[in-house]
Amino acid sequence: METNHESRMLGEEKISHLLLRFSIPCIMGLLISAFYNIVDQIFIGNSELGYLGNAATGVSFPVICVANAFAFCIGDGAASFLSICAGRRDTDGAHKCVGSGITAAATIGLIMTLVCEVFALPLMSLFGASEQTLAMSVEYFRIVAAVFPFYLLLNVMNSMIRADGSPTYAMITMLLGAVLNIILDPLFIYVFKWGIAGAAWATAIGQLASFAMCAAYFFRPKSFKLTKKSFLPDRSVLQRMVALGISAFMTQISVVVVSLTSNMILAHYGALSKFGPDIPISVFSIQTKVYTIVNSIVIGIVLGGQPILGYNYGARKLDRVKETFRIVLIASVVIGLIATVLFELCPQWIIGLIGGGSALYEEFAVMTFRIFLSLTLVTCLVKMSSVFFQAIGKPTRAMALALIRDIGCFTPLALLLSRALEKAQPGSGIYGILYAAPIADLVSLGVILWLTVSFFKNMKK
Repeated sequence: METNHESRMLGEEKISHLLLRFSIPCIMGLLISAFYNIVDQIFIGNSELGYLGNAATGVSFPVICVANAFAFCIGDGAASFLSICAGRRDTDGAHKCVGSGITAAATIGLIMTLVCEVFALPLMSLFGASEQTLAMSVEYFRIVAAVFPFYLLLNVMNSMIRADGSPTYAMITMLLGAVLNIILDPLFIYVFKWGIAGAAWATAIGQLASFAMCAAYFFRPKSFKLTKKSFLPDRSVLQRMVALGISAFMTQISVVVVSLTSNMILAHYGALSKFGPDIPISVFSIQTKVYTIVNSIVIGIVLGGQPILGYNYGARKLDRVKETFRIVLIASVVIGLIATVLFELCPQWIIGLIGGGSALYEEFAVMTFRIFLSLTLVTCLVKMSSVFFQAIGKPTRAMALALIRDIGCFTPLALLLSRALEKAQPGSGIYGILYAAPIADLVSLGVILWLTVSFFKNMKK
């Protein structure tokens, strides 16, 4: 499937050099993707729309995460499958994997667009839009949802391009869309006065441009050759891809559950507190997207190691698997520690960058960064470990890590703590969701240690 040179490179070259070569473009590509949303928040927050505009865009975030869930499931599953095929010299499985993945992504994207356009109003109401933000939320959401087929294909193709040994090209495709977004946001919002629709159109146009560049790559890929038959879905290949990508899917679905639960808690208990319903939702929208930047760096590091891990695990070079994991682990710890220090010491600076608000807005934002994100290091390790197990074809362990923190711990804790605090002291239920996060992180840390240590003890067997 790959050339002899590429096989020798993955199987023999120094791990640290390989990780630098693959991870830096992955990190940049994911960071650029994360900046899509954060750029919108910055321009909206500093416009006349203010924090209400940020609240309106934040309400649509859970549905966008559903689109991400399907895209990452197919894309990451295909990338892992391609890397394992490389180690096993399976050329037939490679082209079927790519073609089947593209067809599946296009089909799911079309279905999502139809559903979202028809049910935009009830969806935005369900996900926490208030009377003040509902109209803006629907306007923003309908524009973004219209390009879901291209958005899914963009993310799926980008993962395949990285796995095909072209991480720099994958990075440039994302950079193209981000640059367009940054240019068009101020033009549409400030000059043309399109308001929140301007932010949505800037995002949509950037995504279409990135998709077009990704699609061009598949006319001349490195390690597989596509034919018309490649695009006929192969059931066995799709099942294998989904198995490998299911942890990525569940990770995003857990984000949807957390976002939906959080928005409901924030709207309900926020209305009973001094902050009101819109300030907490706006703040959580911002912290989610700021944390996504940290998350992108960690996931970019381990995704850069995905071809190395998949190839060497497929070729049974287990010492190289261990070495790759060790380096990725150290890098993830460093990133987590740096992020934690910034969130604890400099929350006002981060908040001011995106757009300030009232004194109550700043008060709740500072508490959110210092309490909710106090154990960012652990959440980084959760994401890193989940992608690691996915890369070596261990979907059960990957899925367990994807679910334990958000679904297993945070969601029930947020509901219980908020209710208990509100009952103990009216107006304080809003704080329950803040303290639920670090408690869930501590539980997750124990699960990570158990699954990882047991795997490496039994790996040779």
